[in-house]
Amino acid sequence: MFSNLSEKLLQTFKSLRGHGRLSEANISDALREVRLALLDADVHFAVAKEFIAKVKERAMGEEVLLSVTPGQQIVKIFQDELTTLLGGDNVPLQFGKPTRILIVGLNGAGKTTSSAKLARLLKNPSLFSSMQGTTARSPMLVSLDLVRPAAIEQLATLGSQIEVPVFRPSPEEKDVLAAARRSISWCETEGGNVEIYDTAGRREIDDDLVGELVQLKELLRPQEILLVCDAATGQQAVSVAEKFHAALGLTGLILTKLDGDARGGAALSLRSVTGQPIKFAGVGEKVEQFEPFHPGRLAGRILGMGDIVSLVERAAEAVEMEEMSSLEARMKSSSLDLEDFLAQLRMIRRMGPLENLLGMIPGAASIPNPAVHGKELQRVEAIILSMTPGERKRPEILNARRRQRIARGSGNSVTEVNNLLLKFGQMKKLAKNTGKMKKMMSQMQSRSAFGGIQGLAPNQPTTNRLPWQ
Repeated sequence: MFSNLSEKLLQTFKSLRGHGRLSEANISDALREVRLALLDADVHFAVAKEFIAKVKERAMGEEVLLSVTPGQQIVKIFQDELTTLLGGDNVPLQFGKPTRILIVGLNGAGKTTSSAKLARLLKNPSLFSSMQGTTARSPMLVSLDLVRPAAIEQLATLGSQIEVPVFRPSPEEKDVLAAARRSISWCETEGGNVEIYDTAGRREIDDDLVGELVQLKELLRPQEILLVCDAATGQQAVSVAEKFHAALGLTGLILTKLDGDARGGAALSLRSVTGQPIKFAGVGEKVEQFEPFHPGRLAGRILGMGDIVSLVERAAEAVEMEEMSSLEARMKSSSLDLEDFLAQLRMIRRMGPLENLLGMIPGAASIPNPAVHGKELQRVEAIILSMTPGERKRPEILNARRRQRIARGSGNSVTEVNNLLLKFGQMKKLAKNTGKMKKMMSQMQSRSAFGGIQGLAPNQPTTNRLPWQ
């Protein structure tokens, strides 16, 4: 989402690093470019102005101007101020007995999906390193959206998918407060400890919507009132957040569609304008693509420093250990085939859009045109799926006629099919050589334990990872 902003910031930092010593003129010119980049990213004008003023105040200090590495000092100042702008630290939810969470927002922001995603996260907090040690909860979902016809069915479907009970008002119900009272009694019988209320939205904020939500707040007395904001709507999201906060007194925000290609200025403006923390972020459409919001991690991604912690968390959630162990065993035995290669591609795709994953790898954000992207993975998968099971197991039987058939079936050229098979052959050869090398190193290490070979550490690790891992 922040690719354009990241690119312009990296260009600015590169320019600053080119100066042996920084002057006030150098810094002022660079900050002018940064201010334009922030405004182009749809950051609120007042927020951009205040951010630049804070950075300039620190950057003009003697510590930077007299430093032997002024460029690095500037980057550190930007990282600190950007983290502060985004909220500083992750802010956890407030729990009670029972815990009631009111989800509010406009139509299309993703309230219903976010409600289900939040329930899943509360059931499985150990999926995230920042929530290790957090007690697993027993959430219940309550549908109070009596305006959108499909909302109740959508929440019921999502609840079934994540195995969370859902309160469904009767189709004839028109009174939201009456439905809310019945849902309270239903929650008491279910025995859960977190109640998540999905409310109705509108195309824009109006008196009817605000009045309905105020009445619900007075009835439910929730510990958390979370506004779901669409990151793709830019400054409109900021305006919406201000109005909701004035009417309801928000306790936090959920930022959705952070995986999109919009400019993303809302993420940088919301905390500063509303004074409320962004608590969670939606990074995809699937229920598992939802995570606690960490300002420092997002600041690192924007500045091209990556976010290894989030990358590891996604990998741990998306990849089954049994699946990985089986693949590793086949690698060691040099029996890889295209079925294994397809399984590996699907593991990567389960982690989310490849472009977003690249943003989590330090330095990858500065790659102008990465050779591998999401569409490339789809193309490779289409080629492999156009093969018969026998061809995937034994790619060496693919003669010219078979390759022509596969190319037609996958909508690619024969050259692209040949390139895939060539690369797979190289990877298989590398895996075979890696296995042999590891076996040889193991033998050498065992000999060194008896003094046969000097200079090798007995427990020195070797790698058996392939390039696509």
